[in-house]
Formats: sequence, C-alpha cells, structure tokens
Amino acid sequence: MNVYKIRGVKKRLGKKKVLKGIDLDVKKGEILSLVGPSGSGKSTLLRTLNRLIEVDSGSIEFKGSDINSIDPIVLRRNAVLVPQESVMLEGTVAENVMYGPKMAGLSSDRNMEGLLKDAGLSPSFARKDASKLSGGEKKRVSLARALALRPEVLLLDEPTVGVDPKRVEHVENTIIEFARKRKLTVVWVTHDVPQAMRVSDRIANLKSGRVREVKRASEFEWEGAY
Repeated sequence: MNVYKIRGVKKRLGKKKVLKGIDLDVKKGEILSLVGPSGSGKSTLLRTLNRLIEVDSGSIEFKGSDINSIDPIVLRRNAVLVPQESVMLEGTVAENVMYGPKMAGLSSDRNMEGLLKDAGLSPSFARKDASKLSGGEKKRVSLARALALRPEVLLLDEPTVGVDPKRVEHVENTIIEFARKRKLTVVWVTHDVPQAMRVSDRIANLKSGRVREVKRASEFEWEGAY
C-alpha cells in the first residue's frame, strides 16, 4: 500500500525550476531516503508532502486522497516535518515535547517517559532547560516533539546534521527503532549517501529536479560523485 503517490509534480521557487516533474511512490511502513546533490530539490519535495510548500502542477495523494482536499492542519499532524534546525522554545524539555499536542488541542495523556525513551533520551531530561542542550540532544527532543503528535509519517530533513559524529549512528538507530516500533513511514532527506544506504529500505536519487532512480538500499550503487 502506498502512503504517498506523487505524479508529475513541478515547483518553481523564484525564477528557478526546482522540481521538474517528480514521479514517486512512498510505501506504508518504509524508510525512504531522498538523496542527491545540493539543489536537486530534496528538501522542497519533502515540504510538498505536508503542504508547507504548494506545488505548481502535478498531484500528490496521501492515503488515496488528493492532499489539496485535506485540511493542512490535519495533514501536518499526520505527516510531521522535523526540520534541519532544531529550534527549542523557552522552558523545559517536557514543555517543548508537549507544545505540538497543546497547540493542536489534543489530549495531554502523552507518555512523556516513553516519548523520551523512543527518541533516545533518558526520562530525566523532561525537567532540563531545553535551551541548554547539546545539538544532538536538541535533535532528539525535536523527534520526541514530533512523536507526541502520534503521526503516521515522519518527514526528516537532515536529522543528523549538527550531531556529534560519534553520536550519529546512535541517532540513526534511534530513528529506525522507533519507526519500526510505531510502524511509521519515514521520508528521510540526507546529503550523506552512505547514511541512506545504512538506514533505508529504498533510496530515491534526485538530480536537477527529477527522480533519476529508485532502488532498494541493498541494490543502490554510488561512486561518491556528490
């Protein structure tokens, strides 16, 4: 079953044609990585999937429905974007994690300990000042904040950029583990092709605003050209 069906998607930002006719399917429960050189359209495509960027033409279906027929707020609760920059709000880690559900008017019966553990953090982090965390810790708080919305899809934009290189593999494994545990679909943008080959079920290779190829991670060939 496809969570997303993307057909003929085009997008211009200013004078630049960023997406030039994207055709791609995202399967339920898979981790699909988007790779490609800088400027290939990876992050732009990611943001079209929950309508943070509206396409100029083409169509995107989410679970069989055109995303233009879905309330953007509802769509963004179900397909949550974790941006590259992990911005922390004033207050504790717990207050940051619960910000999304609170703003969405959702019930507050979230298991804080479970959310933090799933994001690779000790429950003791709940009381810490979020502004004083390391870059990697802030990344994991952002993941916990996304999980608190109980999404079906995680849209990850370079989730390990800024993380201590010694902790990158830990963050990768954390994402894989909670995605499997919660049966999430993950679309993961990365400039790091070896990372994509480690974490993904399939890899979509973008170049100049088009999908050049889609292969299983085990079959993906890369010659270090990016």
